[in-house]
Amino acid sequence: MTQEQQGRGAINPYAGMRQVPSFTLASDDIQDGEPLPAEVYADAAGGSNRSPHLRWSGFPEGTKSFAITCFDPDAPTGSGFWHWAVANIPASVTEIAAGAGSLAGAPGSELLPEGALTIPNEMREPAFTGAAPPEGTGVHHYWFVVHALSEERLDLDPGMTPAAMGFTMREAVLARAIIVATGEYGGAA
Repeated sequence: MTQEQQGRGAINPYAGMRQVPSFTLASDDIQDGEPLPAEVYADAAGGSNRSPHLRWSGFPEGTKSFAITCFDPDAPTGSGFWHWAVANIPASVTEIAAGAGSLAGAPGSELLPEGALTIPNEMREPAFTGAAPPEGTGVHHYWFVVHALSEERLDLDPGMTPAAMGFTMREAVLARAIIVATGEYGGAA
């Protein structure tokens, strides 16, 4: 399936980017095209602010590391909302446990592999922040993406934004694996 075919919802944030092959992304917690479970919503929205389990396979030969991002292009901000960004995941790692993106999963935690770097999300926390769509904003699409990279390590400023991380890694992306889950106001109830 091409990335254009994977564009469920009004906005595909990868449509205007250099197109690359896809590989397989699966999860014990989230499913493509399905509503997020309550745990993946923010605490303030009735959830547990827990990042989902992710597992990937079929990435291209030559992959030297991975990055994970979660983006909501439907957030009423004019620029979307970055929920999570992690870089420098070794190529030997093909699975991240549920909760790895929590503040407890920040650098130094056993939930992320050694050397992984969590970039601050829109809340300026180096962690995953759960879904919390405002009332009246309809269905939001949460793009969980694993990026296969040609670089073993990205030289990133730990305080940079996820958007700047995306710009920095753009030429190193060999392939993307995508799950787009949905959420809406009151969805964690």
